[in-house]
Order: sequence, then C-alpha cells, then structure tokens
Amino acid sequence: MREISVKLIAQAVEELCIKANKILPDDLTGIINNCKNCERNQLAKSILSDLGENLEAAKVLDIPICQDTGMAVVFLEIGQDVHFVDGSLYDAVNEGVHNGYINGFLRCSVVGDPLRRVNTKDNTPAVIHTSIVDGEGVKITVAPKGFGSENMSALRMLTPASGREDIINFVLDSVKAAGGNPCPPIVLGIGIGGDFEQCAYLAKKALCRSVSVKNADSFYAEMEAEILERVNKLDIGPQGFGGDTTALSVAIETAPTHIAGLPVAVNVGCHVTRHASIEL
Repeated sequence: MREISVKLIAQAVEELCIKANKILPDDLTGIINNCKNCERNQLAKSILSDLGENLEAAKVLDIPICQDTGMAVVFLEIGQDVHFVDGSLYDAVNEGVHNGYINGFLRCSVVGDPLRRVNTKDNTPAVIHTSIVDGEGVKITVAPKGFGSENMSALRMLTPASGREDIINFVLDSVKAAGGNPCPPIVLGIGIGGDFEQCAYLAKKALCRSVSVKNADSFYAEMEAEILERVNKLDIGPQGFGGDTTALSVAIETAPTHIAGLPVAVNVGCHVTRHASIEL
C-alpha cells in the first residue's frame, strides 16, 4: 500500500491547468504546421499560418493559447494499491483547479447552477472522471474544454442494424452541422459502444489521446483514417472559410454494448484541443 497526500494532487492539478492552457502538445502543433504546408487554398494556408503564430506567441509571452480557457475536465487513473491521506481527493482536485485558474490568471467560465447562471469565479467544480487501475501510482490528465467546440458535439443511439457507414455518415453530418462554429481545424473524439453515458465519456477520453497514436485495432485505425479523409473533403476549412484542412485528427474509442443498441458520440475539439498529464 502506498500513501499519497492529496496535497500533491492539488499541486499537480494546479500546474496542469496552467500548462495545458498555455502549451499545446507538440504533435498537434506539428500537424497544424504540416497542414499549412500541404494546404492548397491560399486563404486557408494564411489562416493556418496565423494559428501557428498564435501558438508561438502564447509560448513566448507566457499567456493562454485561447481566451476560452475551458471547463476543467480531470481524468484520474488511480492504482488500486494507493491510499490517499491528508483530506478528500475530490476536494484536492477542485483546490488545484481553483489555484490553477486564479494564480494562472485564466478565465473562469463555470456557473454554479445551469439556470441561475452565477459564476463560481474560480472555474470550479471540475468534471472528474475516476478509474481504478493496477499498481500504486496515480496518473492525472487535465483537459480544459472550451464550449465553442463542446456545443457542437453530438450523440446518437443507432440501431444494431447500423454499420460502419452509418457511423461515418453520423460523424460527417455532425461536422457539417458544426461548420465554422468550433474554430476548425478540429480534432474529433468518437465513442462507439457502451451505453448512453459511456459512449460520451469514450468520445471525451479519445480527445486526450496523443494525435500521433492511432487505435491499436487496425479495423478502427483504418476507420479513423477514412473519417479524417472524408471530413477534409467537406471544404469547411480553417475557421470555416474553406480549404483542405477541416480536421487535424480523428480518434475512436470503443466499448462492449448491448445486443439491442449501438450508441455513438462525437466530441468535437477545436484546433487547440488541450490536455496535459503527469504520473505520481
């Protein structure tokens, strides 16, 4: 049994909130730059160049890469041999979000009640997803999620008679409906299987996968590649002004499901699909 103080959790979450909002993963930055070089539409090429300059400026000036610093989504992978001490784990996570957004001068966008709409002024509470894994370590991933892209996400309960093409068409319809609203080029997280809420969780989790890593199952890796190709033929383009680059990456996560259903969720991420992780 390994004891871990929740004070370390709070400190790690604070640091990850700031890091994720200021520094985009290198592999995603690399895709943006590569797409700029391959883009045939001159306006789209210019916009991609501007996006790259924005990322570099944020790094140099030590400021957020987007003014919407998102709702804090925190994934905790907790080893079953870990015992937390010095307080409540979830309280520590929210303390870390509080400190990260206040000390990092990040925009606080969370309201405490969905209808009364009063800002909590520290971006808490976080959305926390916890899973128990083997071992005595803890992996923390913070994924700030802006709602320009979140609002364009979709979920559909397909029938078991539906197949690969039906799923792809649902994804394409979702991207078409989104248009330029989610600040394309986008990253698509797709959850297939499970039930109503699990497929949405899978889609969000997929956005936290490194864009350089494809699905380990070649069937779904090929599906990811096909969706990316077909989305990029929609001519929505960077910021919705047309071009070859509507999406940067597609990630699919799956789970077993019921014989009577086929849940599918599409979680849309903008060109700054942010996440940062640490293992304790």
